[in-house]
Amino acid sequence: MPGGGTHLVVIGAGIVGAATALAALREGYRVTILEPGEPGGEQAASYGNGCWLSPMSVIPPSSPGLWKKVPKFLADPLGPLAIRWSYLPRVLPWLARYLWAGWTEAKVEATARALRPLLVDAPALHKELAEEAGVGHLIERRGLAYIYENRAQFESEAMAWRIRKKVGIEWLELGADEMRQREPDLDRRYTFAALVEEGGHCRDPGAYVAALVAQARAEGAELRRQAATGFRIEAGRLVAVETEQGEVACDKAVICAGAYSRKLAAAAGSRVPLETERGYHAMVVDPGVGPRTPLMPYDGKMSVTWTDKGLRCAGQVEIAGLEAAPNWKRAEILRDHLLRSFPGLPRDLPSDRVKVWMGHRPSMPDGLPCIGPSGASPDVLLAFGHGHVGLVAAPRTARLVMALLAGRRPDIAVEPFRPARFS
Repeated sequence: MPGGGTHLVVIGAGIVGAATALAALREGYRVTILEPGEPGGEQAASYGNGCWLSPMSVIPPSSPGLWKKVPKFLADPLGPLAIRWSYLPRVLPWLARYLWAGWTEAKVEATARALRPLLVDAPALHKELAEEAGVGHLIERRGLAYIYENRAQFESEAMAWRIRKKVGIEWLELGADEMRQREPDLDRRYTFAALVEEGGHCRDPGAYVAALVAQARAEGAELRRQAATGFRIEAGRLVAVETEQGEVACDKAVICAGAYSRKLAAAAGSRVPLETERGYHAMVVDPGVGPRTPLMPYDGKMSVTWTDKGLRCAGQVEIAGLEAAPNWKRAEILRDHLLRSFPGLPRDLPSDRVKVWMGHRPSMPDGLPCIGPSGASPDVLLAFGHGHVGLVAAPRTARLVMALLAGRRPDIAVEPFRPARFS
């Protein structure tokens, strides 16, 4: 095991970086965190995600037959998944890999089997982290519900539920009467639900990440408000992480910079097809009504969750890169669907009671993160590209990184996540 003199630089203070820093401190590393922004701030994907701690999120975004819908994705800029025409030439290679990853049910099942060990027991692991950081109240386990207008809609997703069952996920099926009792504020058009009781949620992901970073600092980590730009590697060993303000001498480094990790990975000898899936949320302040259990309507493809700041609905996938301006109509679509799902919400919400946000999910085309050594040095590890499962997967990702750094055999299979799979 590395001794106290081993200096680890964690690049990025999102949820994966924060969990990794804490895990490293507890293994005896000296830790420096590089993060130019505010940990848990609005610029971070960790701030605005859907809040779900969903061990059942094992199904990749791509699925058999999805290629047939690509013309629709291009034609409808406000659909649940949209691709901006101007960005299409650049994203075509990634898109081809994305479609191929879900080409058959067997491919989808293989992804699910790889992801399940990375997500299992996530609510309990997050609860432990949160309590140690003094914010245990931010993690709740009330289950997560997928809701449908009828059983036929549920059965239209039979492949996904079949695969979830194969990898050990269980759920309760609720009919209309049970739903009325459990969710009295929900629109009555929904008459069927699948409730996954092992799921949980975070009441304020931004505050949670900020608390974890604060805890890491309290335990001895140094936070530097600097952006990493590259690495100095000599004879295959890491000497320093380069930043805009000079070098940070170190022995090991982990790239956890989310959607901004691609250039850093390339600087460390790993060319990976990282892309951003831009996601949006809309949040109603003081809504008065809402779900008792976090839920996802089939017809909205969005998570609906109580947070400490209001009722948040999050979703949408937009492929448009890191630089394009937000399309706030996408957030308005989420707001309008929320109003349709909960008739008791005020119809004339003033603008100051609806907060909107857009952020960047770091996504690999095959639905699996990159976790493993870089191409140029075993001292630089990659830990990014989690797509829709960054929050839920963070604790086990941190454990996996620690095992790899120490040369221990990981407790879950790392092969599906190795960065070299794209070589």
